[in-house]
Amino acid sequence: MSSSTNSAPSKKWSPWSHLPKVDLHRHLDCSIRPSTLRERLKEQGVVLPSTDREFREQFLVTEPMRDLGSVLRKFLAAQQALSTPDFLTRVTRECIEDAAEEGIRILELRYAPTFIQDGHEHLSFEEIHAAIVAGVQSCRHLPIAVGLIAILQRIKPVAVAERVTEFAIAHRDTFVGLDLADNEVGFDARPFEACFARARAGGLRITVHAGEAPSADAVENVRIAAERLGAERIGHGIQIAQDPDMLRWVRDRGLVLEVCPTSNVLTQAAASIAEHPLRRLLDAGIKCTLNTDDPGVFDLDLTHEYNAVAQGLGLTEVEFRQMNEIAARASFIPLELRQIVWPSSLDQPAR
Repeated sequence: MSSSTNSAPSKKWSPWSHLPKVDLHRHLDCSIRPSTLRERLKEQGVVLPSTDREFREQFLVTEPMRDLGSVLRKFLAAQQALSTPDFLTRVTRECIEDAAEEGIRILELRYAPTFIQDGHEHLSFEEIHAAIVAGVQSCRHLPIAVGLIAILQRIKPVAVAERVTEFAIAHRDTFVGLDLADNEVGFDARPFEACFARARAGGLRITVHAGEAPSADAVENVRIAAERLGAERIGHGIQIAQDPDMLRWVRDRGLVLEVCPTSNVLTQAAASIAEHPLRRLLDAGIKCTLNTDDPGVFDLDLTHEYNAVAQGLGLTEVEFRQMNEIAARASFIPLELRQIVWPSSLDQPAR
């Protein structure tokens, strides 16, 4: 594996550049810089398009896709690239460097060991995780607190999820939480209930993808995630905006939503930023945070999300600060590590 020759993407000025930010929902395995992805695929012998436009069309998701499943299939190029420990370390390091450059002070990176291992059976969970941890440790000099979340893939058998759960618990010193991800349509979360009970007993915090795709079960999936799996945070969760009773239930329970606006538009979970339910969720008193989801494959950063919802929904700096305070407190990273990098006291709940 050759050493990295790419510099971080140039930092673009934004009215929100000065804000200290939190990103709680970022998939590490889809956070590869497009330039790094291109370099890596070329090394692997993939025949690449000659123009940047064609590369973006073939390997990135920058326009709305037919549905969430269509987007997930686009992630396979990123998956193919993650074939060596050295490259996993590089991707982790670059991801953290880019986050710190745009003012993110608290960053949670989630990944599925099974997703990375698919097609790379020579890599063990131990090798994958050690490489990622090495990338995190290489950024200890940066003013950013980083935590790792293990993902169970709901499309895989429960026996596989049990193996990942035990691995995450055994590495409790470097994992802060457990998540359930992949397409929720047609894949019930309840069979994984025992995995999450075991994780909670083992000291891991819980977040679950639910209520993302516009399906008949979306709202109920959020309830199942909280009641049956013990989720403290919900990945996406935006479909609860369609149900006043569920809005009250989520608000009263104090659940935190990890909202990823552009991702929701690209997967057609929302028709556009202007029609995204984030404003309605905030007005209903729901604790919302702003996140990137898959910034490499989507070719965006967190500042892009601030610009998008400021222009499309009229969100203000006051609201951005409030959401970041909620996110800073909702992070699973140990408080003492968050407090080192966060400008306000985190001992009290956000108002």
